[in-house]
Amino acid sequence: MAFKFTLRVFLSAAFLFLSGMMAFAEPYRIVGFGDSLMAGFGLGPGEGFTEKLQAALKSKGINAEVANAGVSGDTSSGGLSRLDWSVPDGTQLVILELGANDMLRGTAPEIVRKNLDAMIARLKARKIPVLLVGMLAAPNLGAGYSAAFNSIYPDLAEKYGIPLYPFFLEGVAADSRYLQADGLHPNARGVDRIVENILPSVEKLIAAKPDNS
Repeated sequence: MAFKFTLRVFLSAAFLFLSGMMAFAEPYRIVGFGDSLMAGFGLGPGEGFTEKLQAALKSKGINAEVANAGVSGDTSSGGLSRLDWSVPDGTQLVILELGANDMLRGTAPEIVRKNLDAMIARLKARKIPVLLVGMLAAPNLGAGYSAAFNSIYPDLAEKYGIPLYPFFLEGVAADSRYLQADGLHPNARGVDRIVENILPSVEKLIAAKPDNS
């Protein structure tokens, strides 16, 4: 009888200890690395992509911290120059979203490709998983430019064996209901839609990690 009582006490204590450990487990650390689309241009507190993605993950019971490393106006060249200090050690996933500003400026696709390639290579060397987020060229840039630019993202995803989310503004671009007055940046409703669309891809990557929290 005493043995059974002792065993129950031990199991109860072990359960409380493990529950406490889970409650204080380190969050899964994600960095959203990109331009104004990542930074939350024109949006209020709590309305940006990284904040809403973190909240969406929390609603799914996933303890994640999504840092905002977006810089409005940034290009792939700018991203490459700040990558190392913008992504701290211990990062478990980078959502890489760059290239829109290069495209709007008509930057040669081969330059964009080279910069993104270098960023992915650096992150891979640091053993940091990457979710590559694609962008599509505006039709007015011509068929040749569009073909060269649009192929960058699937080509790099295949080269490095990393997952690709093909178009960050999927379901949002060209729809005034989800865009700010400039017709380029998502409003709060647009961000909700982006997060809803990309969430399964992020969840899958978190689940694949043995040390997710």
